[in-house]
Amino acid sequence: MDDKFWRLIHDIPVTMLTTEDADGTLRSRPMVAHQTQFDGDLWLFTRAGSPKTDEVARHHQVNLSFTEPARQTYVSVSGWAELVRDGGKIRQLWSDALSKWFPRGPDDPDLALLRVRVEHAECWDSTASAMIQAYSAAKAGGDPGSADKPGRTSIH
Repeated sequence: MDDKFWRLIHDIPVTMLTTEDADGTLRSRPMVAHQTQFDGDLWLFTRAGSPKTDEVARHHQVNLSFTEPARQTYVSVSGWAELVRDGGKIRQLWSDALSKWFPRGPDDPDLALLRVRVEHAECWDSTASAMIQAYSAAKAGGDPGSADKPGRTSIH
């Protein structure tokens, strides 16, 4: 995964996580993706006992949507999620800003992480910034005519 992907999403504080419930209905909710770098995984804080963790346990495929209207940037991420109960990783990713949602802090026994292993990402920039166009063209072998639609790129 290219770091152009990370540059597009790292300043977007909230993502919409979409999962599938027991009857196949898609459910979305806002989440905070909290990390300082991207290594192929995105990390979300959650309660271990929440309905979304049951949904992820049944059906691991999820979608994350990142939107930044001021920059006209939109990113859709598909991947595989799993619940992670690793106190060390929780403390590594923890920031005091998370206390708003998790007032018992990083040692809360119900606190967990969802790790989303990114499989595919699509990015749209309606201003068709040079970075997006250049990456689209490079991905298509340097021929801008064979790239994704202008202002949109797929990152695999």
